[in-house]
Amino acid sequence: MNNINLEIGWKNELYEEFKSSYMIGLKKFLIEEKKSKIIYPQNKNIFRAFNETPLNNVKVVIISQDPYHGKNQANGLAFSVNEGINLPPTLINIYKELYNDLKISQSKSGYLLPWAKQGVLLLNSILTVEENKPLSHAHKGWEIFTDKAISILNKNNKPIIFLLWGYFSNKKTYLINCNKHIIISSSHPSPYSANKSFFNSKPFSKVNFYLKKLNQPVIDWKIK
Repeated sequence: MNNINLEIGWKNELYEEFKSSYMIGLKKFLIEEKKSKIIYPQNKNIFRAFNETPLNNVKVVIISQDPYHGKNQANGLAFSVNEGINLPPTLINIYKELYNDLKISQSKSGYLLPWAKQGVLLLNSILTVEENKPLSHAHKGWEIFTDKAISILNKNNKPIIFLLWGYFSNKKTYLINCNKHIIISSSHPSPYSANKSFFNSKPFSKVNFYLKKLNQPVIDWKIK
C-alpha cells in the first residue's frame, strides 16, 4: 500500500485514515501475508473503486463484502471482473435480475467499469482477500476504513442511493441517514441467497426511478 494514489476528493477526506494505527497495522499484515500467500486484487487495484468513481460523482453505492477470491477475478470493483474472465455465479445472478427488471440481456463481459464511470461506487467492505479464502481479511481494519467512506458519503447534502445486498451489507444501515438518503435492500445475489429476496427486487429500475425524482441522469445499466 505504498505510494497510494487516490482521487483528490476521496484523498482529502480519507487522508488521516492512512496515518491511523489500524491502517498501519493493516499495512504490516498485508506485507507479511504477501510473503507466502497470493492476495487479491493487485496492489494497484486495491483502492480502484474510489478512483473510478470520484467522491463528487457518487450517485449510487453498491456495497459488497470482499473481493472475488478466485484467480484473475478481483479487479478492485465490487462484483466486477475483467474482460475475458468467466462470469462468477454471483454476477450471473445480478445479470439475471437485470434482465428480469429492465429486459437487458446478459452480457458476456463482467467488466462493470461503465457503471462506476456513471457514478455507481462499487465498494467492497473489505478490500483484499487471500486466494480461495473468502473473508480471510475480515476484522483486519478494512471495515473501519470503508465504514469511514460510507460516513463521508452520508454527510453529502445531495441524496445518494445505497444498494445493500445481503446481511453483511445491510449491517451498514446504521451509518446512513435514511431521512436524507435512499436505501434499497435485499438478500445477496450469491447462488446461496439470491432466491430469498434479491430476485424480483428490481433494484436497477428503482435506482433510476429515484434518480429521475432527484432530477439526475439515470444509469445506463447495459454492459456491452
